[in-house]
Amino acid sequence: MPHAPLILSTAALALVAVISIAAPQADSATTESRIAKAIPTALAEPTQPRKILIFSVTNGFRHKSIDTAKIAFPMLGEKTGAFEAVVSDDLKHFQKDAIDQFDAICFLNTTKEVFLPNKAALVAMTEQQITAAHELSDTLKENLMRYITEGGAFVGIHAATDTFYDWPEYGAMIGGYFWGHPWRAKSPVHIDVEPAAKHHPIVAHLKGEPLRFKEEIYQHKDPYDSSKCEMLLRLDPSKSDQTVKKVRRTDNDFGVSWTKTHGKGRVFYCSIGHNHDMYWNPDVLAIYLNGIQWAMGDLQPESSH
Repeated sequence: MPHAPLILSTAALALVAVISIAAPQADSATTESRIAKAIPTALAEPTQPRKILIFSVTNGFRHKSIDTAKIAFPMLGEKTGAFEAVVSDDLKHFQKDAIDQFDAICFLNTTKEVFLPNKAALVAMTEQQITAAHELSDTLKENLMRYITEGGAFVGIHAATDTFYDWPEYGAMIGGYFWGHPWRAKSPVHIDVEPAAKHHPIVAHLKGEPLRFKEEIYQHKDPYDSSKCEMLLRLDPSKSDQTVKKVRRTDNDFGVSWTKTHGKGRVFYCSIGHNHDMYWNPDVLAIYLNGIQWAMGDLQPESSH
């Protein structure tokens, strides 16, 4: 039965593929105008045409700002010439013969087990269908991790750390798991540039100055270890909202953005991205753009000089 695995994979894919349908914005023209005015200039020319997958499946909380981000990232790539953004939640892109077309994979506010159907869909499935869905999920996980370890780029935005809790290698790859957000959407926050990263091309445009705005900021749990990442941005809780509750970390180590490697792959993570206005904040868009270009290998340290 040499074709059995292929038949199973195709059948399972048909069961759990999620089609990306962008929800209409109440005022999309205004949103696009705000984003267009905030788009920075790319620090580096791509060494070749670049393509990034923007993937935003949620099987937990779904951020309303995902729809704004789905406007922002394609505009960011198109107007800077840095990349082409393919906005899609179709699981076919993680098949072995498809994933390698991308120079980077971006998990945009994903939550929980994004390669499985949601709970309602699973309840409606037969036992055989559920088994097939789990087999497909395992295959897609293998494909994604192979892609990264062999040199692919991974970009995680905000809730990307609220994803795949039962897959330890994913946590090790991205650098930690979500452990709550003491600082919520309307919390004034003060985010410092890590002193050692002042000249890093991802955050060099900040010139060492802090970011101050209202935004939901995460705390992270194991395997989070800021000494094992190249920390770029970190929250200063003493200068942020002091009324917050459920602060679990006792070491005041609230990393906001970092880079790391996993195998041969480059990983960029930024926890900013809850509020709609983050996607038309010029400094934040520059962090996203520079982080993507760094992960894909186009932005090198000398590019910031």
